[in-house]
Amino acid sequence: MSKRALFTEDHEIFRDSFRKFLETEVVPHQQAWWQAGEVSREVWLKAGAQGYLCPYVDEQYGGLGLRDWRYALVINEEMARIGESGFAMALHSDVIGPYLDSFSNDEQKARWLPGIVSGEKILAVAMTEPGTGSDLRNIKTRIEDKGDHYLLNGAKTYISNGILSDLVIVAAQHEGTGGISLIVVERGMEGFVRGRKLEKMGMHSQDTAELFFQDVKVPKENLLGQPGMGFMYLMQKLAVERLTCAMGAIAGAREALNHTISFAKDRVAFGKPISKFQNTRFKLAEMNTEITIGQTFVDSLVLKANDGTLSPDEACMAKYWSTDLLNKVCYEGVQLHGGAGYMMEYPIARASLDARIMTIFAGTNEIMKEVIGRSMGL
Repeated sequence: MSKRALFTEDHEIFRDSFRKFLETEVVPHQQAWWQAGEVSREVWLKAGAQGYLCPYVDEQYGGLGLRDWRYALVINEEMARIGESGFAMALHSDVIGPYLDSFSNDEQKARWLPGIVSGEKILAVAMTEPGTGSDLRNIKTRIEDKGDHYLLNGAKTYISNGILSDLVIVAAQHEGTGGISLIVVERGMEGFVRGRKLEKMGMHSQDTAELFFQDVKVPKENLLGQPGMGFMYLMQKLAVERLTCAMGAIAGAREALNHTISFAKDRVAFGKPISKFQNTRFKLAEMNTEITIGQTFVDSLVLKANDGTLSPDEACMAKYWSTDLLNKVCYEGVQLHGGAGYMMEYPIARASLDARIMTIFAGTNEIMKEVIGRSMGL
């Protein structure tokens, strides 16, 4: 793909630095993390020390003050380049961190932001429940006001960073407010129980877990924003979360294509590389075209996110289209690899397993189409 106009020299310097970090601190450990079902806490601390976590946080709290989503795009692309789906930097920095950055008061910012920048405090967000997926209005977890504290009861599931997390933003029905509130539960609070680490189809090194809240006493100082306003806060941040999914999906599709091109050039059948067969060339040409179209759209939305004009329907378009495309490219990539595509030693096999969840993350693609349809007045 030709050089993209949205990146400046500063972004390319950042990319080069981050790429070296990944080659040194991540690539040597990927297989061990895959087998362990989680990444090490040390890599979080090392990423924080280099300034790669939540770089948009103000300098007074330890951040770099880089309020520019192009840096998030660089990180997503470089993570896709090495096929790393377990080290959930995008979740921590781009999906959850903005809640604390936007809705915390000054005391909370001073208490929480330095730790999420340094990697000492790993983030998770707990929305999904055993009986509730995309239907957030009907969650069952409850917050009760007990005068000098809140009491939290409920259960969440499929929570990424569920085992390693130190701060968990929990969405719960807030009794007496008629709405949902967001409350921050901290590691070690009595009654906060982590369930089993869930065995998944893909993303094996990403620690996904069940979380249980059994009469957890949460200080009132841990309420994020205003009581009963949590659903509005979630809606405000979902557009960026969906754009983040699109960034990762397009980057992943590009890398899956690169792996397939490389294999097709090397694999010889009937006396010539399979890249010389018309069917192979046409398939690769189609994928390259669609990825380039998707990348152009995603790049344009990254710039809109920077200037505050990203719309929810555009984010939904990018999320559903790019994640569908990722799965299509991985499927075609496996097919063009032949039997080798089914072997885990080839990157395309792992990529295809990791890709499947992307059409479900951040709201299913069916929900994305529903939001787009409503935006059209349908």
